[in-house]
Amino acid sequence: MDDLLRRVEKLEYYQRLMLELMPGHTTLFYREVMKAGLDEEDVRAFFQLCEGLNNKCQKQKAEGFVYFTPLFKEFERRIDRRLTVERVIEGCLNQGLYPSLMTQLRKCL
Repeated sequence: MDDLLRRVEKLEYYQRLMLELMPGHTTLFYREVMKAGLDEEDVRAFFQLCEGLNNKCQKQKAEGFVYFTPLFKEFERRIDRRLTVERVIEGCLNQGLYPSLMTQLRKCL
């Protein structure tokens, strides 16, 4: 069992090293996921959060809202604490995930 644990720890270490070798010109969301050590369920919860906030953002836009600070605060409060808000927003924009929502959120940074 100890051998298996050491092997898993070694793989995790190699994964962190591989992330450092990747070109850093863009901060992609999936890179942030790996750096934070999120699992599939964590990412699924993030996407569900974004779906809900994206729908809320579209509804607010249709109603004439121009300030989205409350939406940003909700995003900031609800994302996984292992993620950095700024890097996640930029990563999502660079990767084309929820561009409308992330554009509005970036304005609140």
